[in-house]
Amino acid sequence: MSETSAFFERLTVAGQDPRFSKVCGSVRFDIRDDGNLEQWLLDIDHGRMRVTRSDAPATTVIQVSAQLAEAMARGEVNGLAAITRGEIMVDGDLALALRIGRLFPREPGRLQGDDPDSGRDR
Repeated sequence: MSETSAFFERLTVAGQDPRFSKVCGSVRFDIRDDGNLEQWLLDIDHGRMRVTRSDAPATTVIQVSAQLAEAMARGEVNGLAAITRGEIMVDGDLALALRIGRLFPREPGRLQGDDPDSGRDR
C-alpha cells in the first residue's frame, strides 16, 4: 500500500475530526503518476469525513503528482509551500485546500492526530 493510500485509509478509519466541526465541503485529489490518474474524494460535513475513490465534482480539486502526494503523506513536504512553488494546482476553494493541509503530518512518520498540540493553530 502506498503512503498516499494509507493516508486516505487513516482518514476513513478516523471518520471525524473536531478541527473541522464548522467545515462543509468536498475536496477531490487528482493524483497523476505518468499516464495514470488516481482520484480520491474527501467529503467533510461538520467534521465528519468520508473518503471514496471517485471522480465526482468537488468544491475544491487539488492536482498533484504521485511523488509529491507520497512525500506529503510522509510529512516531508508542506502543502502550502508546494502550492506557492506551483507544484500543486488548486481549483475551487483555496481556503478549504489550505485547511486540508492540517490533515497531513508535519513531521515524517507522524500523523497530525498523534501530536497533542495538533488542534492548535500555529
